[in-house]
Amino acid sequence: VSTQSTWGPSAVDHTYEEKEKDISLAVKGPLQHRWSPYEYNGGTCMALAGEGFAIIAGDTRCSVGFNIQSRNVTKLSQLSPSCVIASAGMQADRTALHQNIGVRLQFYEYQNNAKPGVRAVSQMLSNMLYGRRFFPYYTFNILAGVDEAGQGVIFSYDAVGCTEPLQYGCTGSGNALIEPLLDNQVLRQHQSQAGGVKSFSEQEALDLVKDAFCSACERDIKTGDNVEIYIITKDGVRKEIFAMKRD
Repeated sequence: VSTQSTWGPSAVDHTYEEKEKDISLAVKGPLQHRWSPYEYNGGTCMALAGEGFAIIAGDTRCSVGFNIQSRNVTKLSQLSPSCVIASAGMQADRTALHQNIGVRLQFYEYQNNAKPGVRAVSQMLSNMLYGRRFFPYYTFNILAGVDEAGQGVIFSYDAVGCTEPLQYGCTGSGNALIEPLLDNQVLRQHQSQAGGVKSFSEQEALDLVKDAFCSACERDIKTGDNVEIYIITKDGVRKEIFAMKRD
């Protein structure tokens, strides 16, 4: 009587190396090839509004993983005489989004013979992001400006257009480092002698923005090099460059 199994070759027919290979494949699983249309390029953006002004800023570092691709890439675009947008996330999507916003704003001006206000731009941006919700722009945006009443206002967005007006906001790779600082300095959270929300002068707000970025670049490798700062008032927009550590 034969001892050969009728269901296939016996274990004796397999070499030790073949058994090891079978076990290795079973542990690793099937080989999968994947590709993602998104790439996270890091960077940090923040904004702070006050009485009659708004300040918005973003660093200029563009990185992939632990590699710095560029030290001089802007994350901000001025959309109107009273409105500036900053976007962190994927640099290619940021460029595409800002270009598309510019085209939409040109159509607005042609149709209405007027520049859009910051609240009109905020609603348009929310609609644009929500319209791409099934294949969203990989950007996390902050819009800052001065409204018709001359008050500074900030709008913060997620990737699919959910937004709300804020006094301050932060997004990007340094968000977890800057947001608690703003909570403490602006809202006076975790202060035993807090006296309510603090009002800032324009210069005090500018100094706070610079301090926040200096703190973030010490601990976030994706934030650094320079900070572009836009100060928005009823008289217009002016720009400053603040140098940080480049290591």
